Amino acid sequence: MTTTAPALVGCSHGTANRAGQLAIRSILEGVRGARPGLTVLETYVDVQHPQVGEVLGTVPAGSPAVVVPLLLSAGFHVYVDIAEAAGGRPDTVASDALGPDERLVALLRRRVLEAGGEPGDAVVVAAAGSSDARAVADVEAVVDAFAAAWDGPVTVGYGSIARPSVAQAVDRARAAGAARVVVASYLLAPGYFHDQLARAGADVVSAPLAPAAELVDVVLDRYDAVSSL
Repeated sequence: MTTTAPALVGCSHGTANRAGQLAIRSILEGVRGARPGLTVLETYVDVQHPQVGEVLGTVPAGSPAVVVPLLLSAGFHVYVDIAEAAGGRPDTVASDALGPDERLVALLRRRVLEAGGEPGDAVVVAAAGSSDARAVADVEAVVDAFAAAWDGPVTVGYGSIARPSVAQAVDRARAAGAARVVVASYLLAPGYFHDQLARAGADVVSAPLAPAAELVDVVLDRYDAVSSL
């Protein structure tokens, strides 16, 4: 029986945006700081290398590992890319995605307030979007929880694939009579999707979620939930 803690393999989407890369890295640096001695590896499912199969290939046979998706919802990348890479190793498991989680809802609300959002503003929660209904359901759970904590109308918009788009959701909020519309960026880091939010026609756009201590806590909780399996 091994007494070595499984390596934590933090797997994000990947981005060509340098600020986005640093934001994701900040999460894993926070994990290293919170768990000295834990092996923490960084990997991606798209855009950047090394990708998840490559990194798992460097973990010695017989050494356990936990892949934690640094993704806010569970869609194709979680159920296919990460699942297949982890499933190819009998000593490797994958955890759930980071969302939905009440700590992410609280963090999202804080980002809106930091950006200048005020009670009564209409809020459009902006997510990346997915063709997987399970990922959409994960986002909608966060939107519902945010709506319960916000004094004002709350809807959702997506950057791609799912509908309505963020711009459509902003237009609908204005048509419904909103004096101000805030786009709440339900994205981990700067990058292509976040850049598009400035063009959606809102009065205010919040910053992405990372860096934040809450993200470190969620990552470690996801790791702990499966590290003993």
